[in-house]
Amino acid sequence: MVSREELYQLVWSSPMTKVAEQFGVSGSYMARVCSVLNVPRPERGYWAKLAVGRAPAADPLPEAQPGDQLHWSKDGELIERPKSPRLTPPQRRADMPVKIPRTSVHGLVRGAKEQFLNSRPVDEGAYLKPYKKLLVDVTASKDCLDKALDFANDLFNALHSVGHRVVLGSAGARLHRAAFDEHEVPKKQRNQYYYGSSHWSPYRPTAVYIGEIPIGLAIVEMSEEVSLRYINGKYIRERDYVPRRGYNDHSWTTNKDVPSGRLRLVAYSTDWRVKWLDTWQETKASNLRSSIRTIVKEIEEAAVRMASMIEEADRQTERERIEREAAEERRQRVEDRRQIEKSIKDSTEHLGQIIQQWSRLIAVEQFLTGVEGRMAVLPAIDRERILERLKLARAFLGSQDPLEFFASWRTPTERYQPRYPLD
Repeated sequence: MVSREELYQLVWSSPMTKVAEQFGVSGSYMARVCSVLNVPRPERGYWAKLAVGRAPAADPLPEAQPGDQLHWSKDGELIERPKSPRLTPPQRRADMPVKIPRTSVHGLVRGAKEQFLNSRPVDEGAYLKPYKKLLVDVTASKDCLDKALDFANDLFNALHSVGHRVVLGSAGARLHRAAFDEHEVPKKQRNQYYYGSSHWSPYRPTAVYIGEIPIGLAIVEMSEEVSLRYINGKYIRERDYVPRRGYNDHSWTTNKDVPSGRLRLVAYSTDWRVKWLDTWQETKASNLRSSIRTIVKEIEEAAVRMASMIEEADRQTERERIEREAAEERRQRVEDRRQIEKSIKDSTEHLGQIIQQWSRLIAVEQFLTGVEGRMAVLPAIDRERILERLKLARAFLGSQDPLEFFASWRTPTERYQPRYPLD
């Protein structure tokens, strides 16, 4: 494996063909490696000019840029990262006014009512929880469903009239749905993600694409805190309770959050790295439909700001990637150095053991040879007995050839092949 710095030193010290031969690749491929790692290389004719002392100074190695690889190996992948185009949301022409067609039904709204009404059992007046999850992002009670879908239809058609498409996020788009609060008066929650666990939420966000920039859209019926009375097995609003004279109904009151019938539109960044969210909501005196043209304009303006925010997030992501790769390379270099030192230590210790073994075997062989020499002075019957025991001893000891032990020794580089050149 070779780093950018090491490759830079190589290509400015030897012709590209020589460097390519060193790695067993072609010169053209080696040039591509330099391009991907953002390593400058000598121009054509540089080495001829160098031979006569007229070569220009070497181009400096630039800092690693987003998308640059930090190292390369022959067996590794050469990742040629395309430059990301600058995100520029389209500018709507001045002669293209926002239109809200009365008769057109947007594709995301068509048939949605039946799907929402096919809901899990909920208390009367509570938010619907449809079984189907691939639906437009609307959270509403049964009483407010028509109003919410009508507003969604008008908003989506208005966006479509000026060239912006509203779709369910595709599986491959990996759009993030933001967490938000349905309370008309926001409350401080212990868990910021409570919304998705207590209310219906779609599998995929609903998003409007302003050019290449997706902006998430969610329509939610806001909740308000009201006083409820529990009577005859259900809750009713305290204002609707009419006590019967002379009758104890054994009821009690409590405060609860219930759907208010007023809508809020939430627009948010579908890129989890970009923290942007805006809302528009109804009041008792005004509805959202009258603000659709203003909403469309403000969403378009937000897309322009978001483009630069996404680009900065991309740059930050690349900086973090480079830092991670640099940290990983540092870790690998430390580990490589540790393995080198371990291989040297193990090889040295093994060689010392072989030397000690050699000395011991020489001593054993000298002893056995001495025994053989002394047998000549023994009677024949004793010589046979000693010879038999010599055979048993040699069989017990096994091979006594010191060269076999030495042949098992491995050098440090045979034990571990360094990945990085030694400093």
